[in-house]
Amino acid sequence: MRQFDLAPLYRSTVGFDRLFSALDQFATAEAAPTYPPYNIERTGENAYRITVAVAGFTESDLSIEVRENALTLKGERKAEAKAEFLHQGIAARTFERRFQLADHVQVTGAALENGLLHIDLVREVPEAKKPRRIQIATAGTPSAPVIEGEVRKDAVQQQAA
Repeated sequence: MRQFDLAPLYRSTVGFDRLFSALDQFATAEAAPTYPPYNIERTGENAYRITVAVAGFTESDLSIEVRENALTLKGERKAEAKAEFLHQGIAARTFERRFQLADHVQVTGAALENGLLHIDLVREVPEAKKPRRIQIATAGTPSAPVIEGEVRKDAVQQQAA
């Protein structure tokens, strides 16, 4: 496995400590779980879908939980009558899979169809967190009185009409 040195990125960023520590953990993870297999796809500008292959599981065997910025998916098959298999290639063992969610990402729904569990996510950034343009006032034109002057001018025109 390749080793990546993220130290140069620490010098040029501020406030991304969690991101880099998560990348460090990901890079050093030796025994990352591989079951069940999953896909993460982007379905829109701020919409995502996690698709997990859960063949053999029913809705009652699966549970999805969101706590803080972590999505946890658990699967546990209920005990059935013991069958005698000549070959068992379909793995239906108990699992727990965790996904770390970015800030402002919400789970909007989940659906199970054809052995695939689809979990839909959307990123909804609050208006207070969205970027906004700040007007720069020059020394000769204070910003607040100019706005009030324009309002008064409009109000005077409306009253005159």
